[in-house]
Amino acid sequence: MAEPSAQLTEVLRAWTRGDESALGKVIELAYPELREIARRCLRMERREHTMQATALVHEAYLRLIDARNVTWQDRAHFFAIAASIMRRILVDHARARGRDKRGGGMRQVNLDAALMVTTELEPELVRLDKALEDLAAFDARRARVVELRYFGGLTSQEAAAVLRVSPQTVNRDWSLAKAWLIHEMRKKECDGRPALGNH
Repeated sequence: MAEPSAQLTEVLRAWTRGDESALGKVIELAYPELREIARRCLRMERREHTMQATALVHEAYLRLIDARNVTWQDRAHFFAIAASIMRRILVDHARARGRDKRGGGMRQVNLDAALMVTTELEPELVRLDKALEDLAAFDARRARVVELRYFGGLTSQEAAAVLRVSPQTVNRDWSLAKAWLIHEMRKKECDGRPALGNH
């Protein structure tokens, strides 16, 4: 019997070829690692965050079902896409929550009340997402390396396979991107805590 990673790659390729029954097997094989990715993504959020790891995995699953036009290379590629989807879900969730807290343009308040409202700082995940977008604008590969390593939990070798570069290139990109992001986020940070730890 094939090892779990090889087995997942085989099932992903069957799903790519149109085997609808393979999707259930993909989720069964990938679920523990998807939950770990979800937990990693949720570490960026505040403790009382309303979304739990299980809900995040299920939301990502619904979006993955729609990813029919993806030609899955292997398990690393699958988890890279899953991590990207989870990050996008959380960023959308954080932005929507921010809009709700600011009224979302749906509620009228008088001027006196408006002056008493303080603007809440954006969650760290939204700041990291903005910094990653800024990084991607001038170095898309380094931004992808951060996404794969930090959110996806991929090793240098796995990230290198997804990006089709050497592990040494991934390690160099990871170090430089991390330093740049830490610098960018510290510039914007108001509470004095490091935004992006060493992973």
